[in-house]
Amino acid sequence: MLVFRQLFDPQSSTYSYLLGDRAAGEAILIDPVFEQAARDAALLRELDLGLVATLDTHAHADHVTGAWLLKKRLGAKIAISAASGAEGADIRLADGDRVCFGGRYVTALATPGHTSGCMSFVLDDESRAFTGDALLIRGCGRTDFQQGSAHKLYRSIKTRIFTLPDDCLLWPGHDYRGLTSTSVAEEKAHNPRLGGNISETDFAGYMSHLGLPHPKQIGVAVPANMVCGRPADEAAAIDGPGWGPLTFTFAGFWEIEPAWVEEHGAELQIVDVREADEFSGPLGHIVGARLLPLGELEKRAGELAKDRPIVTVCRAGARSAQAAAILRKVGFGNVANLAGGMLRWRAQNLPAQGARD
Repeated sequence: MLVFRQLFDPQSSTYSYLLGDRAAGEAILIDPVFEQAARDAALLRELDLGLVATLDTHAHADHVTGAWLLKKRLGAKIAISAASGAEGADIRLADGDRVCFGGRYVTALATPGHTSGCMSFVLDDESRAFTGDALLIRGCGRTDFQQGSAHKLYRSIKTRIFTLPDDCLLWPGHDYRGLTSTSVAEEKAHNPRLGGNISETDFAGYMSHLGLPHPKQIGVAVPANMVCGRPADEAAAIDGPGWGPLTFTFAGFWEIEPAWVEEHGAELQIVDVREADEFSGPLGHIVGARLLPLGELEKRAGELAKDRPIVTVCRAGARSAQAAAILRKVGFGNVANLAGGMLRWRAQNLPAQGARD
């Protein structure tokens, strides 16, 4: 029996895909996300599946792969296209290679164009294919960096993906509208960039005028993915503090979700590092939070107790991430950043003192 799960990372709108052979107890994970490694490991444990390998469709520019972290935690081999140029892989895939899990397998299909090293993965019975950023639902990946080529992408889709059976379900690497899957027949008929009789020239002209900004995480994600997600601080990524459900970011700090902080606030030291006018401003502040502006934090760190966990807070999570680093530097071990800051706290309708709607 095939086990199949589509998983989602809300920060990058990335889909990861778990495929498992129930009888053999083996699985693979396509396009894992670094910050979601704990979630993925928990799911595998609950499903009683061993992770054989992680497969990345390409070296991503919008998130860091969880391949290295899952290898360290679960022993999974790292697989990625040899053409990607990524270092640290156990399996450097070529077109037509198979990656097996139990009695099932996926076949690597070279589909360059979004990047030079893109691959799609086709399930053994051709009932499903995982297209990464090459082909999206009614769209496709951009072609303006990482050795991208509109001409190569057009041929990859038309001669590789579109030659799969019409009823083959296609599962993309991203979707920004909440759509989950499509099919070869649907995209051949309805994809506005590639469907019907659209020519290679039409497509290349369309792609050359997209005018998209670069992904926000490109400066971190691409270098990290060229080493398969291996962070500079390996020990911190593997062995974290155990006082709460923390997520280790590739940037090198721990984050925690607002809902858990709201529930356990009495056990924590909540340190708000905004300025005083922000603390009393429209977003309000967390009940019980202590105001220690970022510029004063290091010299006032002695006001905090080292035997209670600290959660740092700011408007959106950037200054508080820096605050967490400062506190670690001066000897505080149990520190986490509030993911998304007060903006996410308010978006989740959690109580805030002094807030104005």
